Order: sequence, then C-alpha cells, then structure tokens
Amino acid sequence: MVSNTQLISTLESDGRLIVELREETLPEPTGHQILVRIEAAPINPSDLGLLFASADLEGAHYTPGKIVATMPEPAVRAMHARLGEALPVGNEGAGTVVAAGDAPEAQALLGKLVAVIPGAMYAQYRLVDARAALVLPHGATAEQGAAAFVNPLTALSFVEAMRREGHKALVHTAAASNLGQMLVKICQADGVPLVNIVRSDAQVALLKDIGAEHVVNSSSDTFRADLVAAIEATGATLGFDAIGGGKQAAQILDAMEQVASKGAAFSRYGSDTFKKVYVYGALDLGPIVINRSFGFSWGVAGFLLTPFLAQIGAEAAEKLRQRVRDELTTTFASHFKARISLEQALTRDVALAYNARATGEKYLIVPHG
Repeated sequence: MVSNTQLISTLESDGRLIVELREETLPEPTGHQILVRIEAAPINPSDLGLLFASADLEGAHYTPGKIVATMPEPAVRAMHARLGEALPVGNEGAGTVVAAGDAPEAQALLGKLVAVIPGAMYAQYRLVDARAALVLPHGATAEQGAAAFVNPLTALSFVEAMRREGHKALVHTAAASNLGQMLVKICQADGVPLVNIVRSDAQVALLKDIGAEHVVNSSSDTFRADLVAAIEATGATLGFDAIGGGKQAAQILDAMEQVASKGAAFSRYGSDTFKKVYVYGALDLGPIVINRSFGFSWGVAGFLLTPFLAQIGAEAAEKLRQRVRDELTTTFASHFKARISLEQALTRDVALAYNARATGEKYLIVPHG
C-alpha cells in the first residue's frame, strides 16, 4: 500500500467548482500494472478544460490545497454529466517505475523511467498498465519525457490526417505554441508546406527563427491579404484550429476559397475544391462563427487525438510513437515557463498564470518538488 496525494476537480450542482488535493492509498500493483513515481506532468490546454473549465478564478476562494470557484450557469448545464463527480486531473507525465505486478511486461520495467498517458497524472504516484508505458531513451530525463504524448502525437497526427485525406499543405492557428513549434519542425523535415497563424510580431519572429517560411499575424491590418497570399503559395486546403470560438476557422476557409476560385468562371456554388478545418482546441470558449462566404465544398469538424490513433490502427500509431522516441530531445522537445508543486498549483497567482490559455506558455507540475 502506498500513500498518495491526488489533485481532484469536482463540479457541484450549485455551480461551485472545487479543486483540491486529496489523500488516498494505492494498492500494490498486480498483473500488468506498474506503480510509477510521478516526477513531472505538464499542464496542457486539454487539462485546463477539466481542471477549471470556465470557472471564475479571479473571484475564487483560495486556501492551502484547495480552490473553490463559481462556474457560470450555462457551463453548469453543459457539464451536467460531471456534477458531483470527483475527477482526477492530468493527462500525461513521466516518472520511475517503483513497483510492478508479476507479469513479465511489468517486471521488465522496474527501475525504468517511463512516460505514460492514463490520466490522473497530477499526483505523487500512479498505477498504470505496463503495456501502455513508453520507456524513455537512455539519458533522457522525466522532464523531457513528461510531454511525450499529447503535443508530439497531435502534431504528427495533423500531417498523418493530411496525407490520408488527400491534402498537400496545412494551415495551423495559435502556431507559436509548443505544439505549433513541433509542427513547424515536422513539416520542415517532411517537406510539407505550412501556413502558421500567430497573433503578434514577436511570435512571427519566434517561428521565423526556427525556420518557418509562411507566418501571418492575425492582429495585422493586412492579415486577410497575407493569409490569402500564404495559402496561394502553399496550396493549403486543410486547417487545424486551436482557437475554437470566433471567426478564424471561417476566415481560413474564405481565404482557401479565394485562392481556389481565382480566375475561374463565376459559380453560385463556389469552387469545386474541398476545403476543411478541424477544430482541436478551445482557447476561445465562445461559439464558432461560420459566415458561409466559401461556397458549398467545405467542412468543419472536431479533432481528438485518441480516436484518431484508434482509427488509423495500432501499426500506424506505433510508427508515430517511435518517431517521438527517436526525436524526443530535438523535434519534440518541450519548454516550460515554470516548475510548480501540487500545492503551488492551487495558489492564486500561479493558478491564474497557467490558466491564461492565450499565452501558450506551458507549466510543469513536479509532484515531489
């Protein structure tokens, strides 16, 4: 039996969101289970949705190891299924295997440094299935392996989806993020034309410095024209949008349509070129605004990593994972603004900082720090 501290998020029916540290006791691992001493776990945007959603952190009540915030009534209705459920948080992380069940696959991992993605990773220890663990390369650290799943596999999946659906180039929003920088490097290595949309001149410079060719600034007065020019230069007909709410997905489709219909005879149905934007994030929690200025040959859909990996099959998914292993400290290196303990994660200033989703800055929880 092992004593464990776990970070839990609970939405009550009265609209209170309670995020707190709880003590629990974990059983000894059996069969294929391994017990991992968590040494590093990143805070990804996907974690924030479960952790805080749209709760009011500015007006929340903070005590040691606990935050009590108010959730807007529409959000409470939308998340009715989770009311009263104590949900552990943290998608991925890395640490050392300190105990193992009697299965050979589990025993072989004793003492190894592994990355895992079972959820509930904002904790001191985690019981996981050995067969889902990624053994980190020799010399790698837990910090380097902590974010080895979500961002790397998502970025690789964008290119994989592009190829499978017959597109030849990509558009990506919030492109200065950690994931966006990985995508720039993947597309450079694979010869995939990429249009990067960012929101400041500083972010343009950041991506140019790592070799991005097409970077457009959404806050510029010439954004629309710049986007059309970049899409014309690349031939991009598939976009991945991290923003979610607002007009950006429609702006991408409109620019694609302008390029596709350039010089063609007028058609009230628009061009025959199929254009698509996948929404994979929710940096803007507002509605997605579609203005229908791009004919009829288009699509907007949601994109989630786990269903996509299941869709392409085990063999193809393993090839993506192997590339992450091979390029863990180069293409897929993650950079963190700060390292925080479980206790610090529930203090006012720190929580407000890492919940500022639009900054794109990543924080790393170090449970034993």
